[in-house]
This record gives sequence, structure tokens and C-alpha cells, in this order.
Amino acid sequence: MSTKTDSRASETDIGFMKRALALAERGRGYVSPNPMVGAVIVKNGKVVGQGYHQKFGEAHAEVNAIKNAGDNSIGATLYVNLEPCSHKGKTGPCTVSIFEAGISRVVVGMKDPNPRVSGSGISYLRSKGITVTEDVLKDKSIELNEGFIKYITTGIPLITLKVAQTLDGRIATSTGHSKWITSEEARVSAHKIRAANDAILVGIGTVLMDDPRLTVHLIKGVSPKRVILDSKLRVPLDAGILSEDLPGRTIIITTEVASKEKISRIEEKGGQVILLEPDARGWVPQEKLWNKLGEIGITTVVVEGGCTVFTECIKNGFADKFYYFIAPKILGSGIDAVGDLNIRNINAAINLTDINIKRLQTDFIISGKFENLKLNK
Repeated sequence: MSTKTDSRASETDIGFMKRALALAERGRGYVSPNPMVGAVIVKNGKVVGQGYHQKFGEAHAEVNAIKNAGDNSIGATLYVNLEPCSHKGKTGPCTVSIFEAGISRVVVGMKDPNPRVSGSGISYLRSKGITVTEDVLKDKSIELNEGFIKYITTGIPLITLKVAQTLDGRIATSTGHSKWITSEEARVSAHKIRAANDAILVGIGTVLMDDPRLTVHLIKGVSPKRVILDSKLRVPLDAGILSEDLPGRTIIITTEVASKEKISRIEEKGGQVILLEPDARGWVPQEKLWNKLGEIGITTVVVEGGCTVFTECIKNGFADKFYYFIAPKILGSGIDAVGDLNIRNINAAINLTDINIKRLQTDFIISGKFENLKLNK
């Protein structure tokens, strides 16, 4: 029985793993809450089969690649960005399929953080005499499935704040007018972020002021679920987010003070209303909010406002990443992007890491991660 592990990552291994990662990306928007996985089968230096996880509940990437390769799988090498599963869920264990296909070597991007797998898949393969190479393009594999990783290890989604503001930090004028602060080019980029997430979340203030539909329509992509924070259930029944022609259901998170009659009216229009116990202010509590979204299988959320929601996410430690779209405009007085965080000492300022700055034709996008928030992870 072989337990050999080949930890060397050759240029060949890296090249085929890049291909597996590119295949995995095709599942974005379709496989959640499962991870995105791609698989490539190589024999004598040539690709003989490939596949990816295409839809939640359907065959995994490894099985699709093996089916594509047929008998060419015998003695071949399988490249997969995530450790093959060793348990039975909606589909059978991929490790068994790999062994039965006669694959002799498996190259893995990263171990599966799911406690039900977490090394057991690799152990099974080794126990069957299959050589395993681990951690090839591990950082890229982690980056691809960062939402799944946080969700499966904490039970709450990866939370990204997307802010469109002026150079002096305003997201709207003092009257609430905000269309449009940034350019159409910037809005196209924003729609790419929407399409990359399971859900888009805004507060009721944004709904009342802008009447958004919260869909992906400036690019080709999957529209995420729409989540509205509305503690007193003030959403108008004729609001755009309750239109019957929108894809999927709008989820409204409210509190137990909400009118039962209005809840029924919203549900008649196809909306989903979730009741949570309010905090001392009568608001939807942050911790309960994110736990509830995790419970219903949402792994990634992009928060698009407004100021109160941004502030509460940061203040309570529920923010992982950010995209600041900055227009070269100055409003002076107006609505701040983020409100008071009770920071009174510069040394307590929130630090941002992994900063990337992208210049568009007129606007800038600054993205990165929150470093020293007390995240509930």
C-alpha cells in the first residue's frame, strides 16, 4: 500500500492546475453553496478529459472529467483544485470514482475545509496506492473559493462592501440624490461583482430612495438573490424589488413587529419574509442576520448600502472585503459612505490590506480586505 506524496510542483503541474481553476470558474453562480471545482485528466502529457461542477446537486467535476476521458483515465493524472470528496451527499464520493477509473496520480490545489472531508479524501486515495501531490497553486485555489471556505468553517457568508462615492466620501447629496455618482464603466464593473456573489443586500433606505431592481443586466451573468434589511417592513408593495418579472425571490429580513397582513401581501407577490427578534434599537441584529443567511445557504454577499448598513457591518465586525468606486467629484455636504464607528484615537483606525487600485477612464476602484475587524469567524 503506497502512501507516497509528491510535493513538487512542476511547471507542467502548475499549467494544468491553471486549466482546472479556469474550468472551476465556469460554475460561479450555479453551484453554491457547493464550491467551484474544475478537473483535468492528463495522459502522456495530453489532456484526455476535463469537466467542472456545473450545477448544485449534479455531478462533481471529477466525475464529469472521468466520463469525458473514458478508458483514457487508466494510468492518467487528475488535476483538481479542491480535494476530492470522500463522503456521500447528493452524489457519491468522488474518491471512489477516481480509484475505479484507474487514475494513478492526483494533483490537488488545496484540502477541503469541510469537516466532512478535510484530508480524508487524500488519505483514501493514498490508501489505494494513488500518488497525491498537494497544494499546487494553493493560494489561487483558496482565493477562488474564499466564500465557500468562510461559509463552511463559520456558518456565515463572506461579506463584501461595495461603495460608490465621491472623492470626499459622499454616497449621495444632502437630499439623497445619487444617480449617478460613478460612470457607466464603473457600473459595469459593479455588475461583475454582483454576478460573482450569491446575494446582494441593501437597507430599506436605499429601496425607498432609489427603488432599485438589484439585478445583473449590464453584463451577461447570473443575478444574485436580493436581500433587503427592513426592520419595520416599510417596503412599498409596488417596489421594483418585488416585481414579478425579476429572477428568483426577493428576501426581506424584518423583525417581529412587522404587520402580518403586509407579510401576506408580500408573499402573495412572490417575496420571502424572514422574521428575526430585534435588538434594543428595534433593528435587525447583525449577528442573527448573517447566521440566518448562512442557514439558508448563502455563501457570499455583496452589500451595496446605504450608510447605515455599511456602518453597522463594519462596527459589528461583519465585513471581509471591500470595493470602493471613487468618482473624481466633490459634493461637500451630503450622505457619508460610513458613519460614526466610535473611533476616537487614530491608532484604533481600521487598517485595510491586500490593496489593489484600478483606474478606469474617469473613476478609480480601490479594493482590499479589512485587517483588524473583530470578525465573527
